Amino acid sequence: MWDDAFPSFLIGLREGLEAGLIVSILVATLVRADARSRLPQVWTGVLAAITLAMSFGAVLTFTAASLSATAQEAFGGTLSVIAVVFVTAMVFWMRRSARSLSGEIKEKVTGALAMGSGVLILTSFLAVGREGLETALFLWTTAQAAGESSGPLTGAAIGLILSAALCWGLYRRVLKINLTKFFTATGAVLIVIAAGVLGYGLRDLQEGGVLPGKAAYAIDLSGSIDAGSWYSTLVQGVFNLTPAMTWLQVFGYAGYLAVVMTLFVRGLGATAPKPASGKAAPAPDAPTPARRRPAWVVPAAVVTVPALLAGLAVAFGRPKPAAAQTVAVSEKDCGEGFTAPKPGRQTFQMHNTGDKTAEVYLIDPATNAVYGEIEGLAPGTTRALVATVAGGAYAWRCVPSGGTAVTSEAVRVTGGGAAKAVVPVSEHDLSGPLAQYRTYVDEGLAALVPQTRMLADDIRHNHLGKARTDWLTAHRTYASLGAAYGTFEDFDQKIDGRADGLPDGVHDKDFTGFHRIEYGLWHGEPATSLTAPAQRLAADAAGLREAFPHQDFHPSDLPLRAHEVLENTLQFELTGGTDEGSGTNLATADANLAGTRELLTVLRPLLTSRSPHLLPTVDADVARLQKLLGSAHHGSHWTPVGQLGATDRARVNGVTGQLLEDLSPVPALLEIRKAA
Repeated sequence: MWDDAFPSFLIGLREGLEAGLIVSILVATLVRADARSRLPQVWTGVLAAITLAMSFGAVLTFTAASLSATAQEAFGGTLSVIAVVFVTAMVFWMRRSARSLSGEIKEKVTGALAMGSGVLILTSFLAVGREGLETALFLWTTAQAAGESSGPLTGAAIGLILSAALCWGLYRRVLKINLTKFFTATGAVLIVIAAGVLGYGLRDLQEGGVLPGKAAYAIDLSGSIDAGSWYSTLVQGVFNLTPAMTWLQVFGYAGYLAVVMTLFVRGLGATAPKPASGKAAPAPDAPTPARRRPAWVVPAAVVTVPALLAGLAVAFGRPKPAAAQTVAVSEKDCGEGFTAPKPGRQTFQMHNTGDKTAEVYLIDPATNAVYGEIEGLAPGTTRALVATVAGGAYAWRCVPSGGTAVTSEAVRVTGGGAAKAVVPVSEHDLSGPLAQYRTYVDEGLAALVPQTRMLADDIRHNHLGKARTDWLTAHRTYASLGAAYGTFEDFDQKIDGRADGLPDGVHDKDFTGFHRIEYGLWHGEPATSLTAPAQRLAADAAGLREAFPHQDFHPSDLPLRAHEVLENTLQFELTGGTDEGSGTNLATADANLAGTRELLTVLRPLLTSRSPHLLPTVDADVARLQKLLGSAHHGSHWTPVGQLGATDRARVNGVTGQLLEDLSPVPALLEIRKAA
């Protein structure tokens, strides 16, 4: 959190100090001019400026929340670039104006005193309002970069509180600060931070499709830098530099930093104009109005008006949802009540008027691509289906349980925009990949059977050193078949079951298979006590190979296993939870990764046609993880998980977690849908 807090702390401190200095000078000038009665006008303008800044932040937040994910990226990226422009201008303005700020403000106050209360309110409002708007915009962009972290708001709050304390000390003359040096030093740091915000904004614009080069990486250190380490978190939080950056990000960051920092440093020697001298003129006697307004009217107005305008901007700026259509669903009729909606995010109330539970899909009738779906809509019930529609043809497809699919007449939507659809996958589409993977598993089992027999022979002849080597070979072969575990039925528990949950743990009679033998081999058990478990393992491996061709391997298991195998790896292998003494968890993880790679190979054609950018990202993740696991392999020895350095272990976990995140869309992309 504190890594994310620093940029906001700095902007809160600087902007708060700027605004506080202006207010302090306004107040001091009025006090010295014997015009204390005009102080409420200053505070009214300050209150209006604060309200305006908070209202601006609310407009940004609620407007962005109503956008699609892609539009949010583009919106956030645009505002990040604008924030960089504002911050850059502020840095140069304050460097130039720090010495003469007091004189300029005194001149404005003198003029305002002569022109009436409205001008004094406006003077304080404009003086503070600019800093408030800049702060709101910069905080919004840094909060977007930090995600769910509370760091930006915490840092900003601390910075503002500290700036208020400094301004009070300066006003009371109990504190002395060289403001020129302060704003120069913080300005240089802010330029570096702004360069990172610019890079982050450019990346958002690439993610939002506004700028090209989304996949053109100039730097990719993800495999050698742990994204979760303290130093990586610090660099990302403070400077918005990530282990992987595109060429556009690198050029934007380096170009901004080189140009702006050079101009900033060159301008430090420029002589600022001397502050204006002379005392402020006393306030002239203002004519007594015939009718005085209540004292609360102006402050209430300056708070209410910006808040009201912000509310109107949010209400009218967010897309208005159209009245939800109620669409009938039944085994005979589908889509009754469906009319062409307007483009945008729409809510349809799907009401099952039939006697059977149904699945409902909003589809493109030409390609069967699915824009939205509801599974298990029971008879007599109504559920909302939310989907984004754009220009094109749309129809409803209703699939009652045990019945025939019914498709409504198509309607055409006119207008722009883009709607993301998923091309449905049928059992037939997955039959080819399933056949390929079954062949892979069958070949793996064919290799496993003689390997387990060799292991049993080693133990029977008391060749325990060789048995340890052959144990790892056989166990890695089995671990590489991870996507078929759910198909192996009871054989998996017999062959690779853990002692967890057994009444007697590792000494329980039902503890069998690889881990039982592992425990014995690495805990000094004699060959006589391991012979029976080894022979049983060989028999179970042979039984599995014989049973596998007749076991039910449903096509829908393939996309599910792409994610689940590595989930188990992260939960059990990378925690050392399945280590019974061999210290070879990383070897098992490496075998799991090989099985996942084979699974992705057979699914590649389906994934490439549905999400072209997914596999290149996943392939890069797999290569990084493979490299990290390979670095723990030294000849016939694997580094135990518990002996990995803290940085290396965090790096392996981080890359595995990233791979899992990138694999997470696979089940949804390749879900078997009856709409096809």
